Amino acid sequence: MTPTPRERLHLETGWRFRRVAPDQVDRALDYVPWPELGEAQDGKDADARPEQVRHDAAETGLRPWIQPGANAFLRDPAQHAQRPDQQPPVAPDAADPALDDSDWQQVVVPHDWAIAGPFLVDGPHGGMGRLESWGVGWYRRELEIPVEDAGRSIHLDIDGAMSYTSVWLNGSLVGGWPYGYNSWRLDLTPHLVPGGRNLLAIRLDNPPRSARWYPGGGLYRNVWLVKTSPVAVAHWGTTITTPEVSADSAVVEIEVALENAGPAPVKVQVTTEIFEIADDGGRGDSGGHRESAGNRTPAERDTAAEHGIPVARTELVAVAVSPGTAARTTASARIQAPSLWGPPPAQHPHRYLAVTTLRRGEEILDQVETPFGVRRIEFDADEGLLVNGERIRIQGVNNHHDLGALGAAFNERAAERQLEILQEMGTNALRTAHNPPAPELLDLTDRMGILVLDEVFDSWYARKTDLDFHLIFEDWHEADLRAMIRRDRHHPSVILWGIGNEVGEQYTEQEGALVARRLVEIAHDEDPSRLTTTAMNYAKPHMPLPAEVDVIGINYQGEGIRQEPVFEGTDRIRTPPQYGRFREAFPDTPIMGSETSSALSTRGTYLFPVAEGQSNPARDGAGADDATCMVSAYELHAVDFGSTAEKVFASLEHYPFVAGEFVWTGFDYLGEPTPYYSARSSYTGIVDLAGFPKDRFWLYRAHWRPEVPTAHLLPHWTWPGREGEVTPVHVFTSGDEAELFVNGASQGRRAMQPGQFRLRWDEVVYAPGEVRVQTYRDGAPWAVDVVRTAGAPARLALAADRDHIAADGRDLAFLTARVLDADGIEVPTADHLLHFTVEGPGTLVATDNGDPTDLNAFPSPQRRAFSGKALAIVRGEASEGGAEGELRITVSAAGLESAQLRVALAAFEGTEGAGDIAG
Repeated sequence: MTPTPRERLHLETGWRFRRVAPDQVDRALDYVPWPELGEAQDGKDADARPEQVRHDAAETGLRPWIQPGANAFLRDPAQHAQRPDQQPPVAPDAADPALDDSDWQQVVVPHDWAIAGPFLVDGPHGGMGRLESWGVGWYRRELEIPVEDAGRSIHLDIDGAMSYTSVWLNGSLVGGWPYGYNSWRLDLTPHLVPGGRNLLAIRLDNPPRSARWYPGGGLYRNVWLVKTSPVAVAHWGTTITTPEVSADSAVVEIEVALENAGPAPVKVQVTTEIFEIADDGGRGDSGGHRESAGNRTPAERDTAAEHGIPVARTELVAVAVSPGTAARTTASARIQAPSLWGPPPAQHPHRYLAVTTLRRGEEILDQVETPFGVRRIEFDADEGLLVNGERIRIQGVNNHHDLGALGAAFNERAAERQLEILQEMGTNALRTAHNPPAPELLDLTDRMGILVLDEVFDSWYARKTDLDFHLIFEDWHEADLRAMIRRDRHHPSVILWGIGNEVGEQYTEQEGALVARRLVEIAHDEDPSRLTTTAMNYAKPHMPLPAEVDVIGINYQGEGIRQEPVFEGTDRIRTPPQYGRFREAFPDTPIMGSETSSALSTRGTYLFPVAEGQSNPARDGAGADDATCMVSAYELHAVDFGSTAEKVFASLEHYPFVAGEFVWTGFDYLGEPTPYYSARSSYTGIVDLAGFPKDRFWLYRAHWRPEVPTAHLLPHWTWPGREGEVTPVHVFTSGDEAELFVNGASQGRRAMQPGQFRLRWDEVVYAPGEVRVQTYRDGAPWAVDVVRTAGAPARLALAADRDHIAADGRDLAFLTARVLDADGIEVPTADHLLHFTVEGPGTLVATDNGDPTDLNAFPSPQRRAFSGKALAIVRGEASEGGAEGELRITVSAAGLESAQLRVALAAFEGTEGAGDIAG
């Protein structure tokens, strides 16, 4: 059978995995010798000055064989590393094809080797999530390479592997990549035996204390096998820009990089057709672009519906490609009346698909599909962000890459759920804190219309943890930055390149500024169409580093920093608001809040007394409880260097030239659990780790979606033992006035004042019953919220985010279990031990409850309700052809009536090239 020109096969199953015991690790296989670790530390010291470390990697270990992998991304050939002619002197048993790995664990990739736990209860591990992600692990699987593949080029594409990866094929070291967050490719062709047995082995070495948050471990993103003709479009070989965009037309410029791995020169022809992408992901008919659409025959209309009809195409370009070399072609096309990409609700995320075809005569050698968008992104010092000429206020969040109970193992549905929750709140932007994301996340932000600040590094030369990226920054910064940009540049959602986060070079004056200048030059060289930024929590307007970036990104300084004195005599103590100062120093440079807020709260936990004002420090007995490691959900407390949401809102209103904000954080995340490092996960999310919104969610929704009627009461109203005590009631609303009632008695009608974002009734006395608020907008009724005192827990309720999922082994259903009283009122204090079971062709993947102190392993079917709720995540089994079925999920608890829910498994159609191979 003749193979198709390009095959992209998902290496999902067939993997065997083994962790290596610490005393069995062969350090000859390390990338470099790791420095000796100092005394263990935990917690984020916001005022610690990072030590400037330049690590001169010795020519030992595997570095001489791995480093040449950066060559394809280094502009200066003099910087290219020369790979040794011979294989490394050490031959690991785990890479030996003859090794019997039948007793190794069978896993599915993406795979996070640490997320199953157990949690580490003792020791300084809170910063990395109390999960043992560090260590060495091996993955093995066979590749089925038919005889017909002889003469083809075959590559391994890894979307992300944590970290210091080395890849072995049939016992030979092929190459690798140190940085755990980037995507990369290796050429397997010279090491393969078409028609024979081919054993792929991958070693990962995750150093201890290499991260400030939970990094995960293993092959935690997708892995692909890509087969092409020797003459083909290069990896990430299409570059698409839209230099001219108007309502009438758009010019699309397409550059195509070609490579010839064959033995002879080849003359080829390159052309690109452009299709609209429908909202369902298929190729749209785009009849609105072609006046002749209504004149088509029925057969033509059927063809258009199935395959789409191009809205534009480039002229045929002929080029000769010599053996062992690369070539580039450029062409352009014009789209009439383009459908523009932009963020909802004001705009729509329309997308296009460029299908680039490489021919030799009538023979198709290669074909590559590149989704993209037509849009005009501008940053203005006065107006902030303009998308297609319209001012868009950035209402963004920062998110780390873990998916809660699923860990770092990427799952598209889990990521989509997070984005859906954030969009419901009014989020229109995401900062990938602080590393390149999974490529599928950007596919989602493209489709959903979410703006992205795509960030590459958390550190440069100066370290933040002992074994972080600073050790290899000198060797790999150019390759990693160019790799991220080449992979992500066609995504219309990406509006800025972030070159660093709170880097220690803020302290090193001109030396640090020169590093920033180098990174900006690389980014502009790789992608002249986008601007750059770096997130600064220390650098001030008079310092040299801010002048090096195109958009000034300020972390926390914009609102002003309140923190305890650490370095006497420096301006880091109680830093006053900096937005105005940066504006005076850089009147022509756009400014944004790249990291704002960092407020603290624990969902459903309300502590008394309630603080006055806002942005209060969280201290034991004053917004926090050291005994339980909880922070009050009245949403009035923040980290010492941060602010609550309302202080940020007021600051942005005061400085209208600021483009907007990225809140720290959208979701709670594993690790960095300030202020309680005995916990497993953070307190800063607007949404908790399980995906349950905290009260702050409705504060943001009221402000970010003022057109949506919103009224939200806090706290809950079940307080046995507080009868007769003052229990303040607060209201978040998009209205401008509200009247509060307790058991039918009015507590007064109050109006929002300038700079105010909540209404407070701090004198309310608790009595069981009902609290009701009626809000108003411009004098007319707007929205209502009611909370009632719950009775004794009586039964459980179960609800799913969707009533059906695909039977593909990857799709997930997220189920919320709630504890109710006999009248169906949720019991907000319930902490019953719940037990989940799944019947049918599926699996309970994980449970959670959003409690940052819960150290019960995520795969456990038992989970205590926290503030009345718990979460279960289930997955259907992959079935041949995606056969339909049904899952029956039951939740039970001692003394409560159980609940059951059915989730249908829907048939699915696999996409071309998505099927697994071998094993």
